[in-house]
Amino acid sequence: MLADITPVILTFNEAANIGRSLERLAWAREIVMVDSGSTDETLAIASRFPNVRTVQRPFDSHAEQWRFATTETGIAGDWILRLDADYMMEPDLLAEIEVLRPDAGIAAYRIAFTYCIDGHPLRASLYPALPVLFRRGRGRFEQDGHTEKLAIDGTVVPLKGRLLHDDRKRLDRWIQNQMRYQAYEAEKLTSRPWAALSWPDRIRRTRVLGPIAVALHCLIAKGLVFDGKAGLLYTAQRVTADLILSMHLLHRDLGKLGK
Repeated sequence: MLADITPVILTFNEAANIGRSLERLAWAREIVMVDSGSTDETLAIASRFPNVRTVQRPFDSHAEQWRFATTETGIAGDWILRLDADYMMEPDLLAEIEVLRPDAGIAAYRIAFTYCIDGHPLRASLYPALPVLFRRGRGRFEQDGHTEKLAIDGTVVPLKGRLLHDDRKRLDRWIQNQMRYQAYEAEKLTSRPWAALSWPDRIRRTRVLGPIAVALHCLIAKGLVFDGKAGLLYTAQRVTADLILSMHLLHRDLGKLGK
């Protein structure tokens, strides 16, 4: 199975993460890395790995970048492992994938994540399991707020093994990204009818309840109060993201009132 898999990674200034991710992909014959103009050491780090092929493309949207990366970069293998630069393969997951013998009806495998804060694994997070491993030609990328969703044509099977999500970029970079991401989320929440929104998105659209609900859900329901400072920092990050979203939504409201 491993010989049929091509890992694909999108990058932009991922020097803090990309080396750790690539080290765990030594088994891959080829890794396709689509970079959108990194100005840090990302490309230099990737060049140290002989199985990495780098393609440059200016970024327009996550969905379009992933569509290009998985359909227009000359991938020949039957399966694609789509990874962010801060995703790390775990040995148990690799061993599980190695012995897979999927029949023709299986189009993808869904993989859950262990979220880490500066290398400290959390007992839980809000990060969902995703169809990370899929047959080439059986997935379609759709823009969803600030990120993308992968729609799969066929059966999706969950795997027991997990990926690590371990982003080591600086906090100020995270805040800058959230300012941009939550603007897209605000656009999504206000452009869709109420009935089309999930319950979490409906709570977020209230402008007030989102940050409170996230804090309670992380600390109590997910038990992150027992993960010490790492759990508190993760909770603070998620609450901050929702606060930024609320500010974007309120700013939109005030702008409409002023017209």
